[in-house]
Amino acid sequence: MATASARTSNSLYWLALSLTPGLGPTRGRKLVERFANVQDIFHASLTELEAQNLQAQSAQHIALGKSLELAHDEFARAVAANVQILCRDDPGWPVRISEIYDPPLVLFVRGNSALLARPGIAVIGTRHPTPYGIGMAERLACDLATRGLVIFSGMARGVDTAGHRGAIKAKGKTVAIFGTGVDVIYPRENKKIAEGILECDGALVSEFPLGTFAAPQNFPIRNRIISGLSLGVLVVEAGEYSGTRITARCALEQSREIFAVPGNVISRNSWGPNTLIKQGAKLTATWEDVWEELPAEVKRLLESERGPEASEEKPTSSLFGNELSPAEKKLLSILRQDESTHIDVIMEKLEGHVSSSEVFTALFELEMSGKVKQMAGKNYVKSF
Repeated sequence: MATASARTSNSLYWLALSLTPGLGPTRGRKLVERFANVQDIFHASLTELEAQNLQAQSAQHIALGKSLELAHDEFARAVAANVQILCRDDPGWPVRISEIYDPPLVLFVRGNSALLARPGIAVIGTRHPTPYGIGMAERLACDLATRGLVIFSGMARGVDTAGHRGAIKAKGKTVAIFGTGVDVIYPRENKKIAEGILECDGALVSEFPLGTFAAPQNFPIRNRIISGLSLGVLVVEAGEYSGTRITARCALEQSREIFAVPGNVISRNSWGPNTLIKQGAKLTATWEDVWEELPAEVKRLLESERGPEASEEKPTSSLFGNELSPAEKKLLSILRQDESTHIDVIMEKLEGHVSSSEVFTALFELEMSGKVKQMAGKNYVKSF
């Protein structure tokens, strides 16, 4: 009990430091290094604090007890919301995040905080992916999660969402790093994804206090955490000016492995991964491409947890198996994985071979079995 109380007290001081105006993670960390421990900062006089070259606003906020007041209020809100606050002195603090430049002072966690220290891969990419990008992100995340890796991403629209969805589909573990408070789901349509992450014993993480809204400047800031928690970063699709470049750059600075899924050279979304491959990123087409680059001790750990079958690829059932009806086979033969096809085009191509009622029945059956996906505007793609 005494130890738990001491940890809570320590977390409170780290939280107070993070809530001090004008004091970012770097200045906060350097301030702690100049004192014996984080608690001594809050017992220092205004003169002692000003001597540390702090901004007047920051020094006054600490010396007058305002930072601690904010921390007490925030801590109470976190407890009420079942949110854990991890600080740098906690045993559960992820070691990898301490290795990066400008690590956060605290992390707010909903769900399984132990996942932050587990080996994992970040799956990132554009918010406006092609069907090919969505399919590759979901398939690779599913395959990697099946083999015990945690899937880290930012729960943004597009590739991020597909990565989380793939991990959930595999009943694996996935962690979403927010650019908002962990109680603010953004974008709103991803509420079900967030619920699915928690139902699968995953986690929602942020360095921002509860209630923090979706300010544009927060998302580039959180990208360093996505790459920092990961062993490597997998880029699926990203344009030339995509925010994904920030995460990839962070990963390079943090000495993380970079993986990239090659794309169509005339597609705008392929610029990011194709450029990274030219610069030395690992060309990635299947989960094995990622697996073979993992440290030996990580592979041994994951294999020992899952048993001998851990490194074996499970056979994938053919889309054209005997269980398909003739109408389903014809329908699949005209659909593509990398390009959507409108229902009117499907009807036109199958006219004279399959009736309209058979087309709709086949589409329904193939969607239910996961072999076909319906996109916006009655467009369809073949699943990976």
